[in-house]
Amino acid sequence: MTIFLIVLLVALIFEYINGFHDAANAIATVVSTKVLTPRQAIILAAAGNLIGAFLGTAVAKSVGTGFVESGSITMYTVLAGLIGGIVWNLITWWGGIPSSSSHALVGGLCGAALAQSKMEWSVLIWNQTVEKAGKVDQIGLWPKLIKPMVLSPVAGFIIGALVMLTISIIFIKARPSILNRWFGKLQIVSAAGMAVAHGMADAQKVMGILALALFTGTMQGAFNDVPSWLEFLRTPKFEIATWVKWACALTIAAGTAGGGWRIIKTMGHKMVKLQPVHGFAAESTAALILAYTSHFGIPLSTTHVISTSIMGVGAMKRMSAVKWGLVGRIMWAWVLTLPATAFVGYWTLKAIQAVGFGN
Repeated sequence: MTIFLIVLLVALIFEYINGFHDAANAIATVVSTKVLTPRQAIILAAAGNLIGAFLGTAVAKSVGTGFVESGSITMYTVLAGLIGGIVWNLITWWGGIPSSSSHALVGGLCGAALAQSKMEWSVLIWNQTVEKAGKVDQIGLWPKLIKPMVLSPVAGFIIGALVMLTISIIFIKARPSILNRWFGKLQIVSAAGMAVAHGMADAQKVMGILALALFTGTMQGAFNDVPSWLEFLRTPKFEIATWVKWACALTIAAGTAGGGWRIIKTMGHKMVKLQPVHGFAAESTAALILAYTSHFGIPLSTTHVISTSIMGVGAMKRMSAVKWGLVGRIMWAWVLTLPATAFVGYWTLKAIQAVGFGN
């Protein structure tokens, strides 16, 4: 029981960090274009994240059951994976680099699972076909993480550029002052949509981790001696409990309200100078992609999608408008996220085992 309470605490710490680490995903553009003040934007983003967290559980189930064999891990494995994600998020936040909390979490979990299994690679689910409710689905690291990790930035860049091109053609004769006034109002809507989509994508990931911890703990007898009022912790099957949804939703909303100004500055000011019309195009693109992929249980990186959407929109102004040197630094962080967090998750579990736990 004690180890579960530690896992719960660390999971909620990760969720809180996720909130302020990825706050920029929803509000960087609307702040940089001065459509909303930072305080107004944070309130909007926190409310959107709270709402989005309750819109489905497909992503949570993918994270909890789709990447590692649940029967081969313990709650110590989950704990080590969470620590791996937290360490990377704090490093990239401190450097103002918009990296993926999603990939950090999955990478940490995979590294810890390898440590638990003594480098038995079969503990990782690479590509499997499963049947759910009469429908065939693909699960595993390749279809649900790695392939989307490559395709989603490309989609964000291209679709963002096309949306911006379409707007430019439709409003080619509009005066810039009028255009900015119209899209300043529309950008509030697109920022709200982005905040809801972020909640759908990111809050569910820790829901999946907690559901995995509850299922693992039940199977391994961790809750056998709990008092009657804690009987709800036992679960004979993998499911997302209502209290888990509320805990994650409120925590990510609180984290978002905490800000995240280092990354907001990078995305909203340093990468490309934006006007309200550009912010609207980028946010709308990212929100639609995230909502679509969340429906199919793909734990897409909100950071990757909104960052490349901003790049695509900026490139339509002119290619030199995007600061490609900064983009290169960001992409290196994306490439390193999975191996770096797997490394931390692996050695965190080894350290836990070295002091006599989790063996």
